[in-house]
Amino acid sequence: MLKAMAQALGSPELRKKLLFTAAMLAVFRLGSFIPVPGVNRAALEQAMADRGSRLLDFLNLFAGGALTRFAVFALGIMPYITASIIIQLMTVVIPRLEELQKEGEAGQQKITQYTRYFTVILAALQSSAYVLYFRSQGALPDFTWGHFYLIVISLTAGTTLVMWLGELITQRGVGNGISLMIFAGIVASLPTAAQGWWELTPLNQIIVLALAVGVVFGVVFINEGQRRIPIQYAKRIVGRRMTSGGQTYMPIRVNMAGVIPVIFAASIVILPPTIAEFLGRRNWLTDVANALAPGTWYYILTEAVLIVLFTYFYTAVIFNPVEQADNLKKYGGFIPGVRPGRPTAMYLDRVVTRLTLPGAIYLALVAALPSIAFKFMPEANVFFGVLGGTSLLIVVGVALDTIRQMEAQLMMRSYEGFLR
Repeated sequence: MLKAMAQALGSPELRKKLLFTAAMLAVFRLGSFIPVPGVNRAALEQAMADRGSRLLDFLNLFAGGALTRFAVFALGIMPYITASIIIQLMTVVIPRLEELQKEGEAGQQKITQYTRYFTVILAALQSSAYVLYFRSQGALPDFTWGHFYLIVISLTAGTTLVMWLGELITQRGVGNGISLMIFAGIVASLPTAAQGWWELTPLNQIIVLALAVGVVFGVVFINEGQRRIPIQYAKRIVGRRMTSGGQTYMPIRVNMAGVIPVIFAASIVILPPTIAEFLGRRNWLTDVANALAPGTWYYILTEAVLIVLFTYFYTAVIFNPVEQADNLKKYGGFIPGVRPGRPTAMYLDRVVTRLTLPGAIYLALVAALPSIAFKFMPEANVFFGVLGGTSLLIVVGVALDTIRQMEAQLMMRSYEGFLR
């Protein structure tokens, strides 16, 4: 990692991209400290301290601490992630969206535009719920409907700006902008986790540190694991020349979906508690919310099941066996012992399905392990509240993906320099 960073800083173009990414993340962190107008900070902090909700702490972690300050970026990037999940699920159901997905880049741009519009709607609804909830908790003492609309517009505009910053990082920076936003929010809470770890007993410090190192090692080990399928290319005549055949391989990663299933599952599983928390009155949804509160067994099991399902779903979205088989057949490639065309697609589908299962189970176990450890070690609440399994998966996974993209760009520039 350090070697890749040093090489990246030595490349002028890549250094420019890194500085752009850092500047956008700095803007994101700055917006997490600017409170929306018409909010009494002292009353807000007191109300949240008295309420002591683990759900709010969980949402605040993904917002980088902006929720406790009711800042402009208090919603963070979660409305965009929720909108992306819903649009991707609707793609399977609505034929029009499925047709757009098959149209290539033009269709994908339209789907992205629909996701943006839906993000604005979700942000407006979620910001309205936040305002009404904090008002019921006495955090908005001088509440008027003018303040209500002003705060809702500010929070919605903040989410739109965060979404735009994430897309700018993806297009002109290094790494996936949306994932890096969540990464920055979690990393900003590391001093709190370090303080919580320091206050533990020496024995618990060793146990917690060993658990964190083990999780990081497991994430790196599985993320870098891959199945290499041999590919043989036959000799072809291109123009007046005959190209020589060769042998290569198709790498299929064990965890092809990365950290996206974890982010999706965390977004879905906290939806019922979020709604119940904002309603503020007891009903059947309150019982569901209590069962699915972060840290409970129902929460752990539900999140694990959702992670497995989303891993298969997202892998199917990003890897199409039929398309891969058609590309191999088009360029004269084949898998030794497997006929081209449909048999190749079936073989790839079978390999990906079997390979995705251990990757999905690993994601679920890593996400659940610290939560289970917290049940037997409640004094480590501060540490696991910041660096739980989901947080560690996101931090390590995003860091690995970003380094991998940097190495790919460095390799591409090395080839360009060699050709020149």
